[in-house]
Amino acid sequence: MTRLFDQYRLGDIVLRNRVVMAPMTRARSVDTIAGAHTAEYYRQRATAGLIVTEGTPISPEGQGYALVPGIWSREHVAGWRTVTDAVHNEGGRIFAQLWHVGRLSHTSLQPDRQRPVSAGSAPARECKTYAFVDDGTIGFVDVSTPRPLSTEEVDRVVGDFACGATNANDAGFDGVELHGANGYLFEQFLNPSANTRTDRYGGSIPNRARFLLEAVDRVSEAIGSTRVGIRLSPFSELFDMPAYSETADTYLYLASELSRRNLAYLHLNDQLSAGGRAVGTEFLTEFRAEYPGTIIFAGGMTRELAEGLIEKNLIDLSAFGQPFIANPDLVERMQNGWPLTEPDPNSYYGGGVEGYLDYPRFDPATV
Repeated sequence: MTRLFDQYRLGDIVLRNRVVMAPMTRARSVDTIAGAHTAEYYRQRATAGLIVTEGTPISPEGQGYALVPGIWSREHVAGWRTVTDAVHNEGGRIFAQLWHVGRLSHTSLQPDRQRPVSAGSAPARECKTYAFVDDGTIGFVDVSTPRPLSTEEVDRVVGDFACGATNANDAGFDGVELHGANGYLFEQFLNPSANTRTDRYGGSIPNRARFLLEAVDRVSEAIGSTRVGIRLSPFSELFDMPAYSETADTYLYLASELSRRNLAYLHLNDQLSAGGRAVGTEFLTEFRAEYPGTIIFAGGMTRELAEGLIEKNLIDLSAFGQPFIANPDLVERMQNGWPLTEPDPNSYYGGGVEGYLDYPRFDPATV
């Protein structure tokens, strides 16, 4: 029987277990550079089979949150090198999540305070981001109204993703994950409510998926396809991404197209809601039929749920997010049935070491 703690071959690397630390924004960088605290944070959690970093913007335009570490400059490369070295010294593996938030930004974060960009001009209604307020402090503010990218600019953003991947490679990452989930730029092109374009990036499912697939191909050319993953969130309505009739067809089309590209993995994020799971077993079965490669699944996962889905061959790896915040030794705790510490939501974003580096490992002597 396959277990969550078995080794797993992912492309050219071997993961020590099938537990993935999911990407989570923590907003602890200094001048958009990953520093010593960031390195220690990931080092503490290096017993995960694979770590996927917090989203790291590929360009100043791609930023949507204050204090997040970027990946567009040599200074960023040097900062992230301290992180990858720390994780590798513990025997861990780590991918960088490449990020462009699109319209989910604020003019205070954009170059020259320009409007953020998107597939179209529709704002994300009633959505906020972590940015600079009028008095210079940082807090949650309403996102700004975007402008649509021109057809030519889309290709420029594709190039920014490729440059981000090259920088991640130079920083020592084992691979990269493109953030195509949770209402950010790629999903703004996929969802027809945000994408009202009439050029080759709008209209039909293949056209709306074109930007994402072009980025995957360019990044694969830059660093090799087996070191490239992508995160998707089918049926998510996060950040004003309303449901649409072609949702299932859109993601099954992506599964089919991406299955031909020999990627490291597809990472599905089940955006849980009050009504239950957005991605059910039935859809996972359909998705698996179109995509036989490695599938990571995230969203309210437990050891029992993960092992059940792995045993049914619906997924290969299971990602855990918030449990990793308060349990740097999450793998050992799950493996031994030790209790989990609950994280403090008040320390999720910004601040110093409190709620970031000070969660203790479990002491078996207390059992």
